[in-house]
Parts: sequence; C-alpha cells; structure tokens
Amino acid sequence: MKPVWIIDDDRSIRWVFEKALTRENIAYKTFSSADEAFRMLATETPQVVVSDIRMPGESGLELLLKAKAQYPHMPVIIMTAYSDLESAVAAFQGGAYEYLPKPFDVDHAVELIRRALEESMRQSDVVEAVETAPEILGQAPAMQEVFRIIGRLSQSHATVLITGESGTGKELVARALHRHSPRAAKPFIAINTAAIPKDLLESELFGHERGAFTGAQNMRRGRFEQADGGTLFLDEIGDMPADLQTRLLRVLSDGYFYRVGGHQPIKANVRVIAATHQDLDARVKQGLFREDLFHRLNVIQLRLPPLRERREDIPLLIRHFLAKSARELGVETKRLSEAALKFLSAQDFSGNVRQVENLCHWLTVMAAGVNIEVKDLPSELRFDAGVVTERNWVSALEREVTNALGRGESGILDIFGAQFEKALITRALAHTGGRRIEAAQLLGLGRNTLTRKIQELGLDADKGAED
Repeated sequence: MKPVWIIDDDRSIRWVFEKALTRENIAYKTFSSADEAFRMLATETPQVVVSDIRMPGESGLELLLKAKAQYPHMPVIIMTAYSDLESAVAAFQGGAYEYLPKPFDVDHAVELIRRALEESMRQSDVVEAVETAPEILGQAPAMQEVFRIIGRLSQSHATVLITGESGTGKELVARALHRHSPRAAKPFIAINTAAIPKDLLESELFGHERGAFTGAQNMRRGRFEQADGGTLFLDEIGDMPADLQTRLLRVLSDGYFYRVGGHQPIKANVRVIAATHQDLDARVKQGLFREDLFHRLNVIQLRLPPLRERREDIPLLIRHFLAKSARELGVETKRLSEAALKFLSAQDFSGNVRQVENLCHWLTVMAAGVNIEVKDLPSELRFDAGVVTERNWVSALEREVTNALGRGESGILDIFGAQFEKALITRALAHTGGRRIEAAQLLGLGRNTLTRKIQELGLDADKGAED
C-alpha cells in the first residue's frame, strides 16, 4: 500500500501525525507546503492525502484540484479551522473526501484516515478492474447478440437493466457498457443493494450531512456523488427496500437528490445501470417492486444467457480461466483432455461463469498433474453428474458420516451399514427382476442369507419374485 501524505506548514501538526501514524503502522510522508507535495506528485502517488487548506504559496484547495484532476479516485482530506467553513464547502465541491476541523482529536483523525484508506483501496480495485478486465468472452450466437447490443449502446446515455441468473457476468457487462460509453473517463461505481443493511443503504447511495443521525460526525458523499459524470451500477436492484425505491425513482425522474439530513438539492449527472437475477415483472405484480420504477429502469433491457444456453463457450471460458489462475499463482497452466472438456461442456453449471472460474482456480491449486482427466475433476461435480467412481461415492459417504457425527448421532455403523446393504440388495434384485438366487450369486451371498437380510431390512421383495 502506498503512503499517506501529510501536508501542513505547521511543524507541530506534522509531528502529531507522524507519531500517530507510526503507532498505527501506517506508512506516511510529510510535506511543509503544497508546492513541495505537488512536485513529488509527478513521480509518486500517495494512497491518501491529508492537507491543510491555508498555507504559504499554493493552497490546499489548489493542490486538491490538481490532484483530483490527475487521480480522481484518490481521497483527499482537507484540514481547516472552524472559522474557515466557506473554504471547506469549496473543498467538497472540488472533490474532497472529508474535512478535518482544527483543533482535532488524534484518534478521530486516524480513524478518518483509515476509512479513507479503505475507500482508496476499493476505488483502486475498481479502476484496475476497468483498465485490465478482458473483453467479455463468448462465441455463441446468444453472446454475439449481447455484444451487438453493447455496441449499439456505445454512444448512449440511456438507463440499462441487465437481467440474468447469478454468475452470468452482469457486472462485467455493466463495466463494458461504461468503458465503451462517452463517460468512460469518469468513475464507474458499483454497489450491491442486497449486501448493505437497509438502514445504511440510503446514506450509502445519497450520502449524509453532518449530524444527520447518531454517529454522523462529518458530511459524507454518497455513491451518486462519487459517480458524478460517470456510471452508477446498482446490482441486485430487485432487493431494494420500498422507501428507497421511491427515492431512486425521484432521482431518475427529475435528476436531483438530497443527502440524508440535507436541504440542498444536488444534481445527479450519472448514468444508472441496474441488474437483477429476479423477474422484476413478477415482483411488480406481487407488489414487491414499484411499477413506475421498473419502467424507468427498463428503458433498455439486456438479458444475459445462462451458460447452459451457450455450451459451446464452455471450453473457451475454461482455457481462459485456467490461464488466468496460472498467471495469478505463478504456476504452469493446466490442460484438460478432450474427454474432460466434453464432460464439462455437458454440465449445466447452475453458478454459470462464476462457477466455471472457481472450478478452474480449484483445478490450478488442487489437481496433481498438468494434464487433467475426468477423474481429476472435483468429486462432487462428477457425483452430481452421475459419474460414479470409487473416489466420489466414498467421498459422498464420508461427507454423510461427518454430518452425522456433527449432529451427535450414535450407532453410525449400524445405521449406515443397514443403508448400504439395503441399497446393494435392492439394486441387485431390480437387476435380476426379483430373482433371489441370481441376486444372491451377484452379491456373493447364500440364498438363505439373502432371504434373512431381506426380512431384517424390511424389504418387501417377495412380490413378483422368481426363484
């Protein structure tokens, strides 16, 4: 992680930060002027900047504007005196992450820096993903249609609703729509509305004013402001609470929103792309989703096909993800035999592309050799597909025994032994059409022994039996 830059002409302030950050094991660099820091910015990049707003020479506000122009995702915390509130407002308009009033509590300052570091790391991941993510893979006709729609939308600002099962790559498509749009140079901000508690989601989306609720010690910009000029991706929109559906509808309708506790309308210059794995039309009929919001979001709908509808892409995806996992782990790329590829291409993959990616990572880590056969695939995959081998049925039995032990059951040998014998006898009798002599020979038992076990196990095998 890159260091935190502290910029202040007051030596005592720099000393306080040096001691506090050293104690917290946070790397830092200190500067006595904005000019000095900006010169360094030409060759180095900080993770977070903490700068006083009034200093001799270039001001912290001027540094903020220059830094945000070069690195729009880098959090900048502005320090200001209580009497300098107008400058603080100007700083926020320039893109400041937060402001730190002087005199400040050291612990509060460190906590603020930690939050800024976390935000910076999240934004770095987003930027890296946008810059390095490969084009979406797919040669199947269903995916060619997806590519055609993305191309048609390349110069559009229209709202898009992406539908598809979990793991089909909805966020990847959203990033592609952003990357090929006129907003590509601006932020792409993604938020999973189902992953954030209801009481926090409103603040996460729209931000909040200082004092808006207990714990809101500072003003905070929400995702709509962070995505200004760019794209806001709302994943799992079908799970959005009803009251927030109303607020989102208002933003999409008139283009303005309010921070929580705020009274000043803020212009939302954002393209919204929403995604869901649910049937929103059905949720509208059930009264779980606003019909007017559905129509606002559903300007253009883009359906992503599940993997079972594009099986010809499975080998392509497997080769891609195996190569990717090998690069990440610094190992030789695994190779699948034709039989293994054919076997995997026949699977439904309920988790879609995400499941294939996880499988390839598992193979890269766990498969012993470079060349992978069907027998080297995860036992649960082969078991679920009906490929019965000694390894996977034993593994399944071991799992059942482990679960029984975990539940505190006793007499496990008798229970599973009886189930095992029952399965063998039932299948043998089914194979012989109920003829006990033949079944006993196949099982390696005497006829009387087989008859006794049938009685002990309570099997009604007499009907239609032929001896």
